[in-house]
Amino acid sequence: MVQWSPFLMSFKKKYPWIQLAGHAGSFKTGANGRILKKHCECEQRCLSLLMKDVLRPYVPGYHGDVEKDGQKYNQMEDLLAEFEFPCVMDCKMGVRTYLEDELTKARKKPSPRPDMYQKMIEVDPEAPTPQENDQKAVTKPRYMQWRETISSTATLGFRIEGVKKEDGTVNRDFKKTKTREQVSAAFHEFVKGNKDILNDYLTRLNEIRETLEISTFFKTHEVIGSSLLFVHDNKRAKIWMIDFGKTTPLPDGEELTHRASWVEGNREDGYLFGLDSLVEIVSSMVNSKT
Repeated sequence: MVQWSPFLMSFKKKYPWIQLAGHAGSFKTGANGRILKKHCECEQRCLSLLMKDVLRPYVPGYHGDVEKDGQKYNQMEDLLAEFEFPCVMDCKMGVRTYLEDELTKARKKPSPRPDMYQKMIEVDPEAPTPQENDQKAVTKPRYMQWRETISSTATLGFRIEGVKKEDGTVNRDFKKTKTREQVSAAFHEFVKGNKDILNDYLTRLNEIRETLEISTFFKTHEVIGSSLLFVHDNKRAKIWMIDFGKTTPLPDGEELTHRASWVEGNREDGYLFGLDSLVEIVSSMVNSKT
């Protein structure tokens, strides 16, 4: 299942739409301040449930399905509509961005992938083993697990996917942003050192965390590949949970802590572990004297 994030300039403002993560061409303009995202049964189910959950204020409003140009779309609220020249950041949450089922299926047919080998050496030419270099290919399970180790995903429970500044420039060069210091530097540049914005973000992060702790939806779902969308302009700053195309329900009666270490089979995703890290980092920035 491919994920898409709605990194879109509001269509009302005649700005170019900008998508920071996922496959291009996944969105179209909707009516009445809405965006259309390529239909995904899993995401549709999640959004429908979230409209009735305590998390409702922290996710995009969902307005059902619609067809346009022969394509089916999930119709959602445009989160950027209220902002003027917004700055946008995508933080992908959790200690892994693949489902356990994906890993299992990939292991059953571990075919070498030249495309994933190319992606690997573009980031780190030293990463492949001698055998992988000979084959000029890596298997999907190997690539998926390696990908999480080069960023802050495995160590901090989240990673920065991309940033769009108010002038429209985009930076997706965060694949090797791994340490707390590197993440703090990226956030500092994102907010231009503005502690008022950081304070607003910290307040929102704490609100989201408190709500997640009591959410029935969250306790009973494995949340994979989902992001926190940070948006601010010179007047306001907000954060939303987005991207639920890989969010899957647990068997009846089961719950996740979202903080326990992931051991294959326990389905723990580390979402709250990552949110704890984010709160700690932003809080340290707010309280620093520089």
